Amino acid sequence: MPKLILVRHGQSQWNLENRFTGWWDVDLTERGVEEAMAAGALMKDKGVEPTRAFTSFQTRAIRTLHLALHQCNRLWIPETKDWRLNERHYGGLTGLDKQETREKHGDEQVHIWRRSFDVPPPEMEAGSKYDLSSDPRYAGIDIPTTESLKLTIERVLPYWESDILPVLASGETVIISAHGNSLRALVKHLSQISDDDITGLEIPTGQPIIYDFDDGMRPGERYYLKDS
Repeated sequence: MPKLILVRHGQSQWNLENRFTGWWDVDLTERGVEEAMAAGALMKDKGVEPTRAFTSFQTRAIRTLHLALHQCNRLWIPETKDWRLNERHYGGLTGLDKQETREKHGDEQVHIWRRSFDVPPPEMEAGSKYDLSSDPRYAGIDIPTTESLKLTIERVLPYWESDILPVLASGETVIISAHGNSLRALVKHLSQISDDDITGLEIPTGQPIIYDFDDGMRPGERYYLKDS
């Protein structure tokens, strides 16, 4: 039966530093590497063998995928990278310390920017040091200047429907290594979570989430692989 594995990247350097990251490309910490390797070891231990892989254009997700697949001897499987699996774009908040931002703008405003469904942060200004318009990986892509979770969902779900779901429906075991908000978009859709409730859902780093699909491609209840 088709099986979907969702893995949020291991701890990144800016996770550790408590900074808004979004589309900026930061690497894994030593702990993040360990989390990714543990995810792969768990898949091997549980006999869950991915046959197709999808990830974003961001190093922390790509490295998490490769480290996990190496641990379960599946590094050779076909892999597709796409910007539509990128993290939510945090706009003008990118690079800022989260606590300092709370002190400047207030807890309530920062909570709205971080956790509301459809209110995006301030837009990133052109020429910002975090502006990615000259990054070759995004050549020809209309890079957002900010995104809410709602806007993130509007790019993730069409990609899921057009590119990932058909692969899953062919009987493959698909692994997606991505980010807190791009995975939140998929979990919202697959588990039919409301707009209000999805903003409170936490996706932990390096913990594989599993969906088993039936013959009609209906997903079952999600569960953590460690609990299976």
